[in-house]
Amino acid sequence: MEPAAGAPSAGPAGERPPAEAPQSHCRSSAEEAALEVSWVQGSSNKNFGFINNHTICYPCDNYILFLDMETKKTTVLQCQNGQVGAFAANGSSEVLAFSDRKLNPIIYIYSFPELSKLTELKGDAQLDYTLLAFSFTGPYLASYSSIPEFVLSVWNWQENILLCSESQPGVTVTSLSFNPMNWQELCFVNENSVTIWHIERNNDEHYLKRNPVKLPDGQGSVSPHKDLFFPFSHSEDPSYGPDLPVSAIAGLVGEEAETFMPRNDTRSSVHPAAHCWTATSEIYVSCKEGDILAIDAETHSVSVLQQKPLPEHVRKITDVVSYVQKEVQRKKGGKPKDLQKPVLFAMAFCNEGLYAAGSEGILYFYHIKDLQYEMKICIEILQPISSLIFSPDYTVLLLVTDQGTVYTYKPVHSDEAVKLLDTCSSCFLAADFLTPGNKYCVSVTLSGEVQVWFLEDGTCLSKINLDIEVTAMACCPSSNSVAVGTKRGQIYFFDVTKVEAPRVVHQIFLSEFPVLSLHYDQIGQFLITRATEGRVFILDARPSKLFQVLGYVVLAGEVLDLSIVSDLENDLVEVMILLNVAEVQRTRLEIFCLSSALTRDNRKYVNEQGMLNASAIKKEQYDLDYPLSSAVRLKDNTVYGYCSCAPFICKYHLSKENMLEDPSVFLSEKRIPSSQFGSGFLCLSPNGQWLASAAKDGVLFIYHTSTMDIFAQKHCHSYQGGGIRSMVFSLDGKFILVNSENDGVLVCLKWKKIKEVEVKEAAFHWQSLLAVLNKSASNENVVLESMAEWQFDPESTLESLPEEKFKEAPLKLSNVEVTEEDGNVTSLHSASTNDMTWIGQKIKKVIREETQRFANQKKELQMGIKKLRKTIEKMIHENEQVPDIEKLELQEFSLDTEEEKRVQAEAEQEVSRVRKKIEMENLANQYLQDVIKRECWDSMCAKGRSLKCFHMAHEVKNYPLKERSQEELETLEKVLQLKKIETADLKVQKKNLETESETLSSKEEREKVEVTTDDSASYCLIGSLSSQYGGDTSILYHQWDLHTREQKVNQIVLLKDIIYKVKTAFNKEFDIVAQQKEREVAQVKERNLRIREILAHLDFQVEVWEPALTNEEIPEQALTVRDSEIKVEKYLTEQEREKAEMLAKLELERHLADTDNDRLRALNDMMGGVLELKKEDILKMDIPPPPFISKPEDVWNDEEKKIFREYEKKVKELNEEKEKYRRTLENELKRLEASIQETTQNFDEILCRLSERKVTFEMVIYQEELKIVNLTYALLLGEELDTREAGLRNFLVKKEKEKVKSAKTIQNTKDKIEAYIVTRENTEDEEKVKRKALTLTEMEAFLKRRMDDDEKIKSEIEDIFKELSWLQEEKMKHQLNLTVQFLLKQGQVELESTGIPDYRDAVLINKSVIEELNCSIMDQGGKKIASMVECKDFSKSILQLEWEHKKMGMQIEDLKQRARDIVTLPISKDRQLFLTELDYDSRVARHISVMEQTLGIMDKLHKKNLKSHQKRIKELEKCISLKEQANYQLSLELKEMLVSVSERRHIFEAADTQHVSEKIAKQRYREVLKQKHLRELVKEQEKQFDILQAKVERLRSRTFPAL
Repeated sequence: MEPAAGAPSAGPAGERPPAEAPQSHCRSSAEEAALEVSWVQGSSNKNFGFINNHTICYPCDNYILFLDMETKKTTVLQCQNGQVGAFAANGSSEVLAFSDRKLNPIIYIYSFPELSKLTELKGDAQLDYTLLAFSFTGPYLASYSSIPEFVLSVWNWQENILLCSESQPGVTVTSLSFNPMNWQELCFVNENSVTIWHIERNNDEHYLKRNPVKLPDGQGSVSPHKDLFFPFSHSEDPSYGPDLPVSAIAGLVGEEAETFMPRNDTRSSVHPAAHCWTATSEIYVSCKEGDILAIDAETHSVSVLQQKPLPEHVRKITDVVSYVQKEVQRKKGGKPKDLQKPVLFAMAFCNEGLYAAGSEGILYFYHIKDLQYEMKICIEILQPISSLIFSPDYTVLLLVTDQGTVYTYKPVHSDEAVKLLDTCSSCFLAADFLTPGNKYCVSVTLSGEVQVWFLEDGTCLSKINLDIEVTAMACCPSSNSVAVGTKRGQIYFFDVTKVEAPRVVHQIFLSEFPVLSLHYDQIGQFLITRATEGRVFILDARPSKLFQVLGYVVLAGEVLDLSIVSDLENDLVEVMILLNVAEVQRTRLEIFCLSSALTRDNRKYVNEQGMLNASAIKKEQYDLDYPLSSAVRLKDNTVYGYCSCAPFICKYHLSKENMLEDPSVFLSEKRIPSSQFGSGFLCLSPNGQWLASAAKDGVLFIYHTSTMDIFAQKHCHSYQGGGIRSMVFSLDGKFILVNSENDGVLVCLKWKKIKEVEVKEAAFHWQSLLAVLNKSASNENVVLESMAEWQFDPESTLESLPEEKFKEAPLKLSNVEVTEEDGNVTSLHSASTNDMTWIGQKIKKVIREETQRFANQKKELQMGIKKLRKTIEKMIHENEQVPDIEKLELQEFSLDTEEEKRVQAEAEQEVSRVRKKIEMENLANQYLQDVIKRECWDSMCAKGRSLKCFHMAHEVKNYPLKERSQEELETLEKVLQLKKIETADLKVQKKNLETESETLSSKEEREKVEVTTDDSASYCLIGSLSSQYGGDTSILYHQWDLHTREQKVNQIVLLKDIIYKVKTAFNKEFDIVAQQKEREVAQVKERNLRIREILAHLDFQVEVWEPALTNEEIPEQALTVRDSEIKVEKYLTEQEREKAEMLAKLELERHLADTDNDRLRALNDMMGGVLELKKEDILKMDIPPPPFISKPEDVWNDEEKKIFREYEKKVKELNEEKEKYRRTLENELKRLEASIQETTQNFDEILCRLSERKVTFEMVIYQEELKIVNLTYALLLGEELDTREAGLRNFLVKKEKEKVKSAKTIQNTKDKIEAYIVTRENTEDEEKVKRKALTLTEMEAFLKRRMDDDEKIKSEIEDIFKELSWLQEEKMKHQLNLTVQFLLKQGQVELESTGIPDYRDAVLINKSVIEELNCSIMDQGGKKIASMVECKDFSKSILQLEWEHKKMGMQIEDLKQRARDIVTLPISKDRQLFLTELDYDSRVARHISVMEQTLGIMDKLHKKNLKSHQKRIKELEKCISLKEQANYQLSLELKEMLVSVSERRHIFEAADTQHVSEKIAKQRYREVLKQKHLRELVKEQEKQFDILQAKVERLRSRTFPAL
């Protein structure tokens, strides 16, 4: 490491940087000159730190800068081994640590302000360190390395000892810090987690113990830890086996099995953003979700801080302020800020409380008490804040923004933040010296920020921001103007006569192409601009000429570099351009001259479009032998070029012989080797004595141009930062500006050691050049100051446009800031212009002048064209009127045939392009079709198809089957052979196990039992019915023999073969039915032909139903495109079109020949084209009527009447024949339709039976698939058990190693404690005794923790052994307790509940045992039934005797009752006669005859009475008529009486007799009630009388039964 100039001298001697030049030039470079860093400017990468109370430090590329906040003085420390990697500073000890970025990086410890290297820490990191952190107490440093180690290490940097380290594979850390109160605690934070590391100390040994912190989820709740590797309980399902951890199911073993977490169980926690320690060893962590966490470092518990509720009036005011701020932010176009819960990305803690900030740019202060906080806003700086750092004395708070700006804030004074450092967030693009080159310099960044620096100490005097992407910058030697080129093709000119206030005074829009570089000649007469597309623009560099564009040169190739040599004697400027010519695959030099006359009379040397004439610039051309990336030219025609293909510099001496006419290859005179690597460039000093070489390695070499010896060298930038982008010498040669490629660092170098002669030569050239420049510089500066500030378009948009639209893109400028030393800022409103480019203006001017010059000729031509158009239109109209034979083709009227041919050619070209595109698309689609067809159709041995019913919405599909591959067939054959071998081996084993002592009878019985068992083996044990549907189940293993994995795999192969055979068997049946349907469809079509004929004869308009096979039934149809499916017109080629026309012509000729046939025409006219009359034509026959039919009948003669009668007879006969034939056709039609209906319905029945058949096939297939599923699950469960066992074994090995290590540590600690106790007893010094007592306490505490860990490990090992033993039992169960599939008949087993019965206690035994047991049960049952029958018969006889006994008793009682009835029986006269009369029947007959006579008399009497009654009825009817007449008279009288009654009522009402009527009404009401009461009493007495009468009759019949 090497401190820069201005810093205190380095510490120990011998710390000079190693030589970096080639070995052959080391001594000369060390002796001649040396460079040192004057100052460094650049971005800080947001990594800052306090080195003491008033100095901050930050890394910048391969430099570390120290800034005194009071004096603003900067000190530089350079890292010679590459870019600075990780960085940390300790303000209390005034030391800093950083690492370099190289293979096997090293951590360097430096002291301040001496900047002396204290030590180097060499660890095991291979690529880089990402974080460094100092402890607040003690000489300890923590480091974290990146990929591939990811190792956390703790160092004692004073003694250069690595105390301990721990690996964290794959963990990327965002921040790392020590506990300020206890160096033995580390906070380790990444984007998803927080870890607290405890450094445990055992005398001289240190150990890192990891303690992860469980973070809350997004809602702020902490879920309890769930151990997925060791579940708390084991639940076992008899169907699905034991419940295993998820890691075993996933098949993970080792570390992955212990840490595996399923996605469903993972809960997204908060994401830490920043953290800080408190004085009470707590950690405050801010989260990206807006929460603030408080973590206890001892217990590792987490609490979420809540905001203290505000008073009501304060809350309302806060809500109003927050709403106003959100609205203001929304109107500005930004995202509204949540001030109540901001996202904090920086935190710092002090005794007063917590300071925090985030992307809102607001510094908050949190007063925290009892997990509640009060928040207030301290300051707002309107820039996102990335980090907060307190000074060691906690008086200054450093605020670092994302843009690199640094502010200081003093919490005690609570004043505004003061800007301390304003580094640019963008990279430096270029830098140059402001004339006269010894006081100021100017730089520009890629984002368009232009800065002015004080050359002596690097103070930034001012800056102005264009806010546009910049590509080039150069300072004018003849004035204090600066030119800046942009990516859009504009050049901005700045007035820097006042370095504190630069301003934009002019802008030129050259072209739409980016400006690649800007170059001034030595006297500042010309500004030469390099653009893309091989264009070089020449501008007048003087402000007095308003930076006029003089012209441009177009070169044949890509411009790589440009070099300018000023010939002051001849007043010429020679420009050398390095081109990359793609045609010859080499570089070329082109040289042209510019004279001062070009600025005085520009029109002589340029054409109308602004291009310089070749005669005016005297162009020369040289083709070089090596490809160069950069080249410079000296005044003596010597050219040096940096080779792009090899590390050397080529030297050329240009001669006048190789001109443009002879562009032969020009050979180099000398090649100077270089130790640089990567692409580079060359730069020449103003006096032409020094040649600088810079490349991607970041090392600057300076050569003597005369000898090409290395004059000086300096490692300016790092290779990791992209090396050197650009460099420039000052006019006096005392300073060199170098800026990096990617790291945004600008370095100013000055001579540390140089020869006196070199200084004098450089000073002499500078003075002589100033003498020339001073003649015009003062005048030009006056003009420059008088120029008005450039006015921009205020309505310009601020959008950044793509590179391809530079011509349309408006210029974009943001606020222009001018920052002075005191930090004051002024702004200039930005704007843009959308003017036309300079080239565009030239072209527009040329077009306008040509238009004006040829206006008359143009008008005459237009008139002639109009006249000619009218003439042609007239000719075309006349052509349309003439006959076709005289018409001309439209092509004959085309005047410009060439244009017509060109348009046709373009159209044909476009047609061919579109046709080719369509052909390629068709080819791609055809390829895709072939792939799909090959994979999904050709590979199927049984194509998928279906059959549909004719009259029902029913469909049956077959089984699509793929052709089995050769590998599958070989596997099947292998399994079948293995099964045969196993079966044969099993038979031999059974035969060998038979003993000779067995008798022949027992053998016969056993064989008989075996045969009976085999024959009686039902499908129940096989578990499927596949043997009935084409499958061979004899090749399968028995379900209870599947113990090994191989057997299960083989069984799956055999089951798949059975499924394949079952599907094949169904497909055969399906094909038979499909063929039958095809026949049925063909028959229906054939019958439909006859039906259509009959309908045509009968003249019926009826739609005929005709079935057809669909695409589902014939899937091959989908692969064939029919012509009817193509909706567009078919494209025909010329040959196809000619062939079609010829066929149409032949068809027309044949048709004409047929129509000219007289015989056919005569046959058609006379007999309809047929020679024999068919029976079907009878319906079309008509008998022509006689010609006299039109005359009246009365004028017919006899002959005509006879003819008419014959005509009527024939018509009648013909109609009868027609009707008879019509009925025949109708009967045939009905018969055909019935036949079609019958056959199709029969087929539907067949298809329905096939559907039912398929259901059974599906059932069989599902049975076999269920077996496969059970076997697959058994295999998976076995693999899971093996995986779990392997995981437990690995975990056991890991814990046993930890146990051994723990036991060893405990034993060593005990030995050390005993030795320490002995040593302490022998120590006499009291201070040492106290220190040893403290150390002994730490050792005893360490021993206690290790013993607790040892007990914990023992417990874990015991749990692992228990888990292993349980796992072994489960594996044994899994091997022996097989899943067997039974096939039960429906209805055989009846269950009381619908649930599945529990078969956990069931045992599977052989069927023969059950059958023997059933036989014995049946024998015993038979005996029991015989005894029960005997008992039943005996009890039956007893019951019969008892019944007979009861019957006899009942008969006795019945006879006794009959005797009593006979005694008491009343005898009537009829009964007495029956008993006494001998001929009772004759008596009855006589009585009947008497009754018949009586009946006859009664009949006569009835008829007589009937006559009398009828007569009476007639009399009554007469009376009724008389009564009706009387009633009519009474009705008339009634009307009169009603009238009189109404009159009386009116009189009564008028007489007021209402009370009399009421009294009468009441009396009438009482009489009605009395009558009603009497009627009810009469009814009740009648009921009582009836009851009494019935009672009397009953008593009388009982007393006198004979009456």
